[in-house]
Amino acid sequence: MSRIVPTRRQLICAAGSSTVAGLLSPPGRLFAQTATPAGPPLVDVHHHTVPPFWFEEVKDRIAAQGGGRIVPGWLGWSPQRAIEEMDKNGVGTAILSISTPGIWFGDIVQSRRLARSVNDYAARLAQDHKGRFGVFAALPAPDIDGSLAEIAHAYDTLKADGIGLLTSYGDKWLGDPLYDPIMAELDRRGAVVYVHPATPGCCTSLMPHVPAFLTEFIQETNRAITSLMYSGSLGRYRNIRFVFSHAGGTMPMLAGRVAQLGSLPALAQKVPDGVEAELKRLHYEIANSANKPAIAALTSLVPMTQIMFGSDFPLVPLPATAGGLRGLGLSPSDLAAISRQNALRLFPRLAG
Repeated sequence: MSRIVPTRRQLICAAGSSTVAGLLSPPGRLFAQTATPAGPPLVDVHHHTVPPFWFEEVKDRIAAQGGGRIVPGWLGWSPQRAIEEMDKNGVGTAILSISTPGIWFGDIVQSRRLARSVNDYAARLAQDHKGRFGVFAALPAPDIDGSLAEIAHAYDTLKADGIGLLTSYGDKWLGDPLYDPIMAELDRRGAVVYVHPATPGCCTSLMPHVPAFLTEFIQETNRAITSLMYSGSLGRYRNIRFVFSHAGGTMPMLAGRVAQLGSLPALAQKVPDGVEAELKRLHYEIANSANKPAIAALTSLVPMTQIMFGSDFPLVPLPATAGGLRGLGLSPSDLAAISRQNALRLFPRLAG
């Protein structure tokens, strides 16, 4: 059984800053914690919904990825609380997605049922709170037939804004040929695909005293990007607009190494335009990363046009990134681009 350990103090803090990010990001110049609603309204592209039926079904898995406990940020979520926090922190619209552990646990029937349920739930929230929520629909990958059916439902019935994928499923990363039919359909539709880190089976217990979300999540984004790049998927499916979490994870720091060591002919032929060109056309959101070192690394790699705001709420308090963003000393034009304009280019319906 999962060990849920909320004290009265934790429940109070869950609505504020006592989540993982709040504990890991002490106040200071690098890690601003206090947001003010000043500035352009934010579009949050990394914002999680926690449907009660989904939470009950997967809470043991949530506890496992948290080092044996469910951290307070998972507790007490509701649409009303989300909107209250958005209003406090200047977020106009949030695009909803399901966080890790997602909906795939090796059972096709369960995964298809969960995909349909969480997507319909998110679509109802978007309908009930017009203008406040968008939808990244979850897929039952690696179930190919189920995923293709859910893509059709998401776009044709729910009018979703995009698709939410995890970096890996069952230790197969997104560039694996298994996913080619899914990628081909997403490419045909010109989909925006938001990619969230998973907790791969290979690496959940490398350091039993360190929860996987501290180390593996940021490595996972690097794995997913390199998998897509060196499988040739980025070259084949150029109509997909990928958005990667947490400022690209470790990729901004490792890009030079990846390019240098990826110059071997067998790898280089998969990336004919070069690693740098591929990375520059991807999109990145900055949850947990609105601090000077992370932003300096990301902006040295990609143009400002490819960077968007994300919060990771409710697992991370909104002020952690909203306040950090507004404390970076960006020019008004760069702040407006990250806060809103870059997202609206991908999701023009949100401007209405």
